Amino acid sequence: MLYHTSGKPLGLVPHLKAPSLAISTQLQHTLQVSEHLKKSGILKVTLDFPDNQSRYLEQLIRSLHSHHGHQLPISHSSSRGWFWDVRPSSTNFQTANHQARSETMQEFPWHTDCSYENPTPRYFALHVLQHDQFGGGTLSIMNVEKLIERLSPETREALKRNEYQIITPPEFVKDANAKPIVASILSSDSEGKPIIRFRDDIFKPLSENASRAFEELIKALSAAASDPEVTMHLTAEDLPKQSVIMLDNRRWLHSRNVVNDPSRHLRRVRWDAILFG
Repeated sequence: MLYHTSGKPLGLVPHLKAPSLAISTQLQHTLQVSEHLKKSGILKVTLDFPDNQSRYLEQLIRSLHSHHGHQLPISHSSSRGWFWDVRPSSTNFQTANHQARSETMQEFPWHTDCSYENPTPRYFALHVLQHDQFGGGTLSIMNVEKLIERLSPETREALKRNEYQIITPPEFVKDANAKPIVASILSSDSEGKPIIRFRDDIFKPLSENASRAFEELIKALSAAASDPEVTMHLTAEDLPKQSVIMLDNRRWLHSRNVVNDPSRHLRRVRWDAILFG
């Protein structure tokens, strides 16, 4: 059982245990992971074995690729491959001369991963190698479908138009000659459910209607952040060392508060990139 920071029960979040690395390639386990991600778009896995190299995730995603049609992970940048270390660093950056937000102890506002690319990764996972031991680094996640219900019909339609320029952060540039994409913020998946791509600081509305819709979305995000019907806050108690959390990157927004522990260390992987909408 996971809980909101208010102490109100959130309800059961899908949770599996991995007793050994071998389970990552077992067909039954892979099927369970696939079904949970399809149904709810969220899954926690507790690893009952040491895994400092994140071999569980590597082998699981290869199995999802082989048996359930998931695309293999995307690279993070021109210099980093499948995995990215989310931990504070003031000098040793994973992309030369560029410090990513994940390499600071600062908060992350609401966003989806890799919103500056198309295709975008459908899923991402975080492997907790060391949780924050001083009460910081809480991962918050927001249900997109419930958020969109709070927007006016006019705003929803405006957010579905290709009227937003999206700039790639310098630490994630893969092609120095690539231009910013122009795309929508909202779309629908194959079942007609709303999906989102969003990161406030790299999106630029290109029309007055787009600007108004963008502002309404920002206000809705702020209001929904404290609503337990829309948002979960997962503390270090919920996601201790050797936890893995997997999320549908288009059906859940996520954010993080300030990190208090400089030894906090997560590892991220993004996979199953498909066209947005």
